Amino acid sequence: MKIIDSHAHLEEVKDLEGALKRAKQTGVAAVVAVGVDIKSSEKALEICRVYKDPGVYPIIYPSLGIHPKDLKLHELPSVFKLIEENIDNIVAVGEIGLDYWYKEARKDGPGRRLQKEIFVKQLDIADRYNKPVIIHSRGAWKDCFEIMVQRRTKRGVFHWYSGPGDVLEDVLKRGYFISVTPSCEYSREHQEAVKKTPLENILIETDSPVVYKPQTGKYESEPKDVLRALKAVSEIKDIEEARVARKSTENAMELFGFKPS
Repeated sequence: MKIIDSHAHLEEVKDLEGALKRAKQTGVAAVVAVGVDIKSSEKALEICRVYKDPGVYPIIYPSLGIHPKDLKLHELPSVFKLIEENIDNIVAVGEIGLDYWYKEARKDGPGRRLQKEIFVKQLDIADRYNKPVIIHSRGAWKDCFEIMVQRRTKRGVFHWYSGPGDVLEDVLKRGYFISVTPSCEYSREHQEAVKKTPLENILIETDSPVVYKPQTGKYESEPKDVLRALKAVSEIKDIEEARVARKSTENAMELFGFKPS
């Protein structure tokens, strides 16, 4: 089975070379390396240049963006410039979005307004260049969706969706995807989202190197652990793993516009 890890922060993965080799050996055909600020976005581009032997590593595709956490105003022009300078080489704008769990955005005020302003600017860049977006929407699922509708965002994936069912229905009606992480082995909210989402709207990912905490024991993830998300989706939806692998891979290729060998 060929599978795609549609979201990983490779610059944070320990023993990156070993992790990529292990991923290749377990059937991971491609990894989307996601940036969240200037440093990680530059690193994503560098990793794509360094680990480019398709016989040894998965094909790595970069996605550049500004995450809503710890927004650094002085970095914004540099990130916007980096995105536009590399627009032909990136597969998405992301990880972008809103997060109302952060202290500065728990109440409506300057923190939320700043997140929304930067989110809108990046949605507009994606629209200008016809790129999909990777959406971080923790605690702000409805606002993220409504802003995307207002900006007429055509293509996107709601990363690690675990929000309300009514918002999920709207997300799916709009034709957006959600991505599923290994947390669906134990997270009730994430499992509910998987149950309600057609396979045609699902991507799988690791969000490496996130530490997951199933009953079998916590572990620090790497791209090969996308197989755990695959297995969990298969069990939750009672669909054979090969079919989940095939369709989620097709979905990723459709959204991001690539075709790994």
